[in-house]
Amino acid sequence: MALLPRFPAAAYVSFALIYLAQPIADMVIYRRVWNLPVSGIGALFRKTAINEAVLGYGGELYLYLWARRRAGLTHTPFAAIKDVNILSAMMGFALTLVILVLAAACATNADFVRLLRPFLWPAVAVIVLALCVLAFARRVFSLRPEDIRFVTAVHGIRLAATCTLSLVMWAYALPEVTLDVWVTLLAVTLLGARIPFLTNTNLVVGNVVLLLFGPESSFAILLAGTAVATLGAHLAVVAGLGVQDLWRAVRS
Repeated sequence: MALLPRFPAAAYVSFALIYLAQPIADMVIYRRVWNLPVSGIGALFRKTAINEAVLGYGGELYLYLWARRRAGLTHTPFAAIKDVNILSAMMGFALTLVILVLAAACATNADFVRLLRPFLWPAVAVIVLALCVLAFARRVFSLRPEDIRFVTAVHGIRLAATCTLSLVMWAYALPEVTLDVWVTLLAVTLLGARIPFLTNTNLVVGNVVLLLFGPESSFAILLAGTAVATLGAHLAVVAGLGVQDLWRAVRS
């Protein structure tokens, strides 16, 4: 019971908003680049669930196949999905570098600092590579320049929102922990999210924290609980959408 938030409603609302951030951002993006109807939100929820619970980037493959089956939606779904994911990765790495530098500067826990320092220079190298990609954007991207700027802005807002909401959720769950520790933990979580084909980032990061601080670590328990809740949400969404599809098939 000690790990339950003192204000559970605020923590649960933060968790729900974090879960909704990815499909809503995808909806905003693909509604612009594909003119995707609102009814396509179910496919975007499935995409998110596959990426996070089954296989990283598996959701993009599902979205590509789904779009190919929709006549008149788009003639080049692969190009748009590729561009959107490159821009998402670039913004993710940029934010990770910022949080890494901030965490390394503010962290007071020696174990966390030792964990973060080896990743600083590789993160800088990735940012330089991302800047090179931007320099040759006309050869790399298929989207129009104005669409590239729009997609980049949406990803930036999504990432900033999810990071802020994560800090809020953790702070409500463990209010005795100082902000510098949460920023450091956020950096570790973002690093885990940058690993290709990795699913359930919170569970992986929770295991890392578990190794650092032992089986009684409240951080590890919190992250593991969040991972289980996220997995449960994915299963509920996929099951609900499956029942909806079955109901439509029966009615038709």
